Amino acid sequence: MVELTDEKAPLPRKRKLGKLLILTAAPLLLVGTGAGAAVYGVQAGWFSVAPAAPVSDKPRLVPKSEQKRAGSGGGEGEGHESENASVASHGKPLPPAQGGDEYASTYYPLEKEFTSNLRDSVHFIQVGIAVSTPYDERVLENIKTHEIAIRSQVLMALGETDEDEVFSAEGKKHIQDRLVKAINAVLKEKEGFGGVSNVYFTNFIVQ
Repeated sequence: MVELTDEKAPLPRKRKLGKLLILTAAPLLLVGTGAGAAVYGVQAGWFSVAPAAPVSDKPRLVPKSEQKRAGSGGGEGEGHESENASVASHGKPLPPAQGGDEYASTYYPLEKEFTSNLRDSVHFIQVGIAVSTPYDERVLENIKTHEIAIRSQVLMALGETDEDEVFSAEGKKHIQDRLVKAINAVLKEKEGFGGVSNVYFTNFIVQ
């Protein structure tokens, strides 16, 4: 008697293997499709991606709390005197001072004095000036870098001074305002930022 064998018996195993391959490939296809859709969605503007905050290269305003005080780096005994001076008679610390400018003021005296003839006059003036800024040290660095150009612009501004201006407080204030504009004009041209808030006379002579 001859036994009949079913040569097609292994087929179910192949079918299972085929199903397994299909099932395994399906998640990969979904992952790839999802990643592609996400990339396309970002490019098409479907999703909002927060841009990185820009880093400003301009000087920052210095708050009054960061004001550099004269003598703040003094000797050993000065710290105790300052501490004792800030304590009231009942042993309680005094409240911080109120009012004044909101931002710190940093001063820088320009080297050498300025001498200029007055406009339409036989007299001339000789002045020493210092500038102040509420911004950080980058403004002072810019002033030092371009001091030659600043000196030239200051002399030109002084040459536009009338004789009547140098003999009154109001006239001297006009000169200060003119010098602030002159110095800031140089800084803006060279660095793109001014930053000088005031000009002060450290010397003022009319001859």
